Amino acid sequence: MRITGGEHRSRTLEAPRGSATRPTSDRVREALFAILGSAREFVGLRVLDLYAGTGALAFEALSRGAAHATVVESARPALQAIDANARALGLVSRVRVVPTAVERSVVAIRRTGPFDLVFADPPYALVTNGVAPRALAELLDGESLAPGASLVLEHAKADTAPPLPGLRLDDTRRYGDTSLSFYVWDPL
Repeated sequence: MRITGGEHRSRTLEAPRGSATRPTSDRVREALFAILGSAREFVGLRVLDLYAGTGALAFEALSRGAAHATVVESARPALQAIDANARALGLVSRVRVVPTAVERSVVAIRRTGPFDLVFADPPYALVTNGVAPRALAELLDGESLAPGASLVLEHAKADTAPPLPGLRLDDTRRYGDTSLSFYVWDPL
């Protein structure tokens, strides 16, 4: 796994062994950032990476000019990989790690926001059973999102993009078994 663009392009990222962490593939990440890059600049953005795993989405955004990233992850091996990646890339001062489950991170997220760009890559089963959409609905509001903020939800191709309060579904793209749904903060 490597960073696909920006200042740290081609740098490899550490990932935990085993199948507990499912990193977004380089191909899907490259497509994701091409889509986002065609709509906005990354320079100066505040990024939130939920269900962060290795932190690859946050590190990709930082490589492309984002000012700061907050990553939320609860798995110890993934947290160790995030720390190792931040150190290897020299990004420790621009990354805040919230070591807890997304469902329990509301206070920390509101304290750190507002965010311009949010990535959510939950285990696909949490989208299917509604746990991830409920957590996102609780987390993402006017306190944690900046005006015009974007959210990208990764989910199984078989699942329909769930409705999220205050967020307007703008587009869904499919890559193999993966879907990327793009939302815009539109609270009215």
